[in-house]
Amino acid sequence: MTDELQTASARAEALRQALHHANYCYYVLDQPEIADSEYDRMLRELSDLETEHPQLVTADSPTQRIGAAPLAAFAPHTHRQPMLSLGNAFNEDELREFDEKVKRHLAMPPDAPIDYVAELKIDGLAISLTYEHGVFKSGATRGDGFTGEDITANLRTVASVPLRLRETEGLPHLVEVRGEVYLEHAEFARINAAREAAGEPVFANPRNAAAGSVRQLDSQITAQRKLTVFLYALGYTSSPVARSQWELLETLRAWGFRTNPNVRRCPDIDSVIATVAEWADKKASLPYDIDGLVVKVNDFGMQQDLGAVQRTPRWAIAYKFPAQQGRTKILDIFVQVGRTGAITPVALVEPVTLPPNSVVQRATLHNQQEIDRKDVRVGDTVLIQKAGDVIPEIVQVVLSERPEGTLPYRLPADCPACGTALVRPEGEAVTRCPNKKGCPAQIAQRVIHFVSRRAMDIQWLGDKHVLQLMEQGLIKDAGDLYFLTKDQLLPLERMGDKLADNILAAIAGSKHPSLPRLIFALGIRLVGEHAAEILANHYGSLEKLQAATVDELDAIHGIGKTMAESIVAFFGQPETAELLDKLAHAGVAPTTGDYAPTGDAFAGKSFVFTGALQTMTRDEAEGRVRQLGGRASSSVSKQTDYLVAGENAGSKLDKARSLGVQVLTEDEFRQLAASPPDVS
Repeated sequence: MTDELQTASARAEALRQALHHANYCYYVLDQPEIADSEYDRMLRELSDLETEHPQLVTADSPTQRIGAAPLAAFAPHTHRQPMLSLGNAFNEDELREFDEKVKRHLAMPPDAPIDYVAELKIDGLAISLTYEHGVFKSGATRGDGFTGEDITANLRTVASVPLRLRETEGLPHLVEVRGEVYLEHAEFARINAAREAAGEPVFANPRNAAAGSVRQLDSQITAQRKLTVFLYALGYTSSPVARSQWELLETLRAWGFRTNPNVRRCPDIDSVIATVAEWADKKASLPYDIDGLVVKVNDFGMQQDLGAVQRTPRWAIAYKFPAQQGRTKILDIFVQVGRTGAITPVALVEPVTLPPNSVVQRATLHNQQEIDRKDVRVGDTVLIQKAGDVIPEIVQVVLSERPEGTLPYRLPADCPACGTALVRPEGEAVTRCPNKKGCPAQIAQRVIHFVSRRAMDIQWLGDKHVLQLMEQGLIKDAGDLYFLTKDQLLPLERMGDKLADNILAAIAGSKHPSLPRLIFALGIRLVGEHAAEILANHYGSLEKLQAATVDELDAIHGIGKTMAESIVAFFGQPETAELLDKLAHAGVAPTTGDYAPTGDAFAGKSFVFTGALQTMTRDEAEGRVRQLGGRASSSVSKQTDYLVAGENAGSKLDKARSLGVQVLTEDEFRQLAASPPDVS
């Protein structure tokens, strides 16, 4: 390296450090130390140096925020740890019910206080940022929780996303950080004014504008919009960093991330409810939108003990502020038949616009119980809202405006698709069509689910095509798709030569999905994507899953007895055997993954993990158990062979001791898993 280049390199590094520090002071501490003009001067100097010496450009240079060349499409990004979705609470009673469930699951007295953290729920777009050795490597949208879109180039343009973390003790070499990207009101108004002046359609609200901005294929457009972020959670991390949510927020801030200052540690549920009420009044004073608060159990050891149901954690809940409502009239009520036979009544209403700019024409009525409770009738004037600002629903009937002669609505006695008498199983609110094999609506919905993007992802084959194939008698289930010919497709409405080729190619290309995708695609009642992932990791093959018993499935962490019974019932149906036989004859087989056990040293043994592990995540520990042929369960019972106790082990440790279950430290488990004895 020449003296000139060495001098330029040292100056460039000094400028980068100074600019990173300036960003930290401005966005994290909210205490700018230099004037904007000085920042701009240093940035120009650094840009000039990098232009003159291109070899000095680094991935974390502040000059890289200006945007890159447009992309043709976003690449998929697989999250190392799934991004969970939260359950919702809409009133004080539901918050107290959440608190009671937490205590029951932790075997705590009803009057025991739980330490919570209440955080503002930012109305933006969830993102995940990955850092390696403190340098920003990639960023992605939440997507379906498992796979999102790689929007790294766009997130580099966001000034409050640190490109290099501050040097602090304990920084993992690899870490995923989760948060929300959003637009403040002033920037939203500026963007819409510019679009209106240019004759372009304006955004409906800041959330849509933020999502549209961060998903631009041209990152230079993103760079022109002043997006910002708040970070609040961890995904995967190569080493432990905190023992509680409060400690994590302090750690994120120390690393250089922007965290929301309006967080509050609440010593009990009463404090949570008071905080919610306070922000219901104060939210209008914020420079950005929030749609509620997120309430989290503070202690990470408790969080691990609580675990999750499907993709929803038991240790957190989103309190949603009451939705704004609109008035409309019910024109008709009809029913939809789902893939599991569930009958869902739907109200057709006069179009009504709900804030901020959403036109609603249909609303779910859920089930007959709900219709009876609200006494909803055709012709009624009703209040309508979006539950959680997402799903339109009828809130109540305006009885003073009910027309004369209206009649109570009753679900039909027979299935509108196949004529089979409908049933309502004991203990359930949902009415169902029991004709699983012969109901065309159920079959069509099962096929539509099978081909969907999150299942087998058979592109080009839309819902209308599936319905046409059913009507023409060309398919009876999803297995028949793999035996279709071009001559059969071409007579279908709006089916051209190229589209037929594309559909057949997509069908052929779907023959080797991952095992979790195939399990999810089968449409087993209650089995979502996360449960499919758990089942794939536990059994390693569809054949072993088919042979599973209710008790075996019930013992798996994240499954439970109700789902276990549903799985066993599904594989016991003749139509399931017929479908699987067709798929096998067509050559449909999952790709080989890290699903099958690599040994049987833990065969027949059940492990439960509690407390905070220090050298591995709980998923990694449970994965090691499964690799050695064992089972990882979420609850301690007489059938538990080992309890592995990490730091701050809770009630499960006490229960294990009372039952005489062998307790292992984390180190003892690692030794056992590294060189397991013959315990078969």
